[in-house]
Amino acid sequence: MGIAVSCPRCGGRVRPPDLMNSSWRCDVDGPVLPLHVTEHINAQILESVVAKVATGSASGAPTPLWGLWPLPTGWMVTGVGWAGDCRSGVRATVLACSGPAPIDRGPADIVLVAEEPGVGLGARFAGIPGPDPGPFLEGARDGAPAHAKVRAAGWPTPLWSVKSADDRSAYVGEARGMWLYAVAWPSSSGYLVAEDLSLCDLVESRPSELVFGAPSPYLHGSA
Repeated sequence: MGIAVSCPRCGGRVRPPDLMNSSWRCDVDGPVLPLHVTEHINAQILESVVAKVATGSASGAPTPLWGLWPLPTGWMVTGVGWAGDCRSGVRATVLACSGPAPIDRGPADIVLVAEEPGVGLGARFAGIPGPDPGPFLEGARDGAPAHAKVRAAGWPTPLWSVKSADDRSAYVGEARGMWLYAVAWPSSSGYLVAEDLSLCDLVESRPSELVFGAPSPYLHGSA
């Protein structure tokens, strides 16, 4: 399967380790964990990525690969990727889904990210600065009610809306000790997240009824 490799924080080009440097490097962000995105998506490619993710990371258990399940009517899985290298293992995952928007019925996309602190992939898709969302989660720190509640592998999981780029809606919370981002385009499609979505960890279980579609542009440099 074809794989594109880029910086998780800006989407730019990265240079692999060499004799002078032991880390992958981005000219803008410095040492990073490279983002690997498959050029296409189908059941076999997803199985291959899950096998990679299931090997775990240097810190222990595998990173979740969150997916919408059940898929909303007309929605499809449209992309998958992971961030990490041979030393660190997989430290972040991303899955894209596409379908009809819930309000204007035009096209909509949702990207789900699970990541360890410091990777910066979710913040990039959310359109917020810095590698982590902490400075933008005032409501969570102050005990304000969550803006959305999803079920992640059966567990109620609160998410808070963060101020993001104008063309999208972004929600952030925590699941299994990692950041969980749900980012939707256009911004009105954030309504889907607020409607009590159910997420399954595709590392643990992959529904045979998953439907796959054309690659999401947001995993290939459009976000």
